[in-house]
Amino acid sequence: MLELISVTRTVDGTVLLNNVDWRVDRGQNWVVLGPNGSGKSSLLRIADLHLHPSSGSVRVLGEQLGSTDARELRKRIGYTSAALADSFRPGIRSVDVVMTALNGALEPWWHTYGDAEREQALQQLERIGCADRADHAFGTLSSGERQRVLLARTLMTDPELLLLDEPTAALDIPGREELVAALADLAADTATPPIVLVTHHVEEIPPGFTHALLMKEGRNVGAGPIDEVLTDDAVSSCFDLGLRLTSQSGRWSIQLEGSTP
Repeated sequence: MLELISVTRTVDGTVLLNNVDWRVDRGQNWVVLGPNGSGKSSLLRIADLHLHPSSGSVRVLGEQLGSTDARELRKRIGYTSAALADSFRPGIRSVDVVMTALNGALEPWWHTYGDAEREQALQQLERIGCADRADHAFGTLSSGERQRVLLARTLMTDPELLLLDEPTAALDIPGREELVAALADLAADTATPPIVLVTHHVEEIPPGFTHALLMKEGRNVGAGPIDEVLTDDAVSSCFDLGLRLTSQSGRWSIQLEGSTP
């Protein structure tokens, strides 16, 4: 579904990604974890085909970047980020935020939509537990509700790959937990395509995520099955801290070594 081989990206002499190898297969859900500046968002924007590597090979959904129409290929990818919420007019209805994904638009009046498209958008809102907010103005929703509406938007085009760049950023605890629960439900649904979730915090990893990629200073410093990658030593090295991880019922937590549980 996604394969990066020796991918490097350099901007104005700064190396954002350094010789990254990474592969996502069908049936896998990945969390990408690492400190600020580790290259996580650059990695996702390359996977989303909005950035090109300075060197290396990128294959997405079987297509080679540089040898295919990236505009058409992007239609097969669902992408969202915490920052996307600010792109929408506060008065736009939630159902229209979801529906306009069909044309990659930010307003419903730029294209023609009918009852079938509206019903499809309502189904996606129902899928992530936000159907009761369909006719609410997007700007009146809580931060957590807005992120769930944006998650429904990524599903609107029936994508083959979901890329989520820090959707839990700046959410309060209820908003975070509602979004994590929605992602866990998606991960448990066999109809959901592979999900890649970027985060800083292991507490935000939903149950059902199968693999982890650790990033540090633009490098892949660990990738594979989540229980094998998220070890005390590996995560401590990634964040340059002595850390202890625990996992219970599919949820992760972390604390400094020597601190009282």
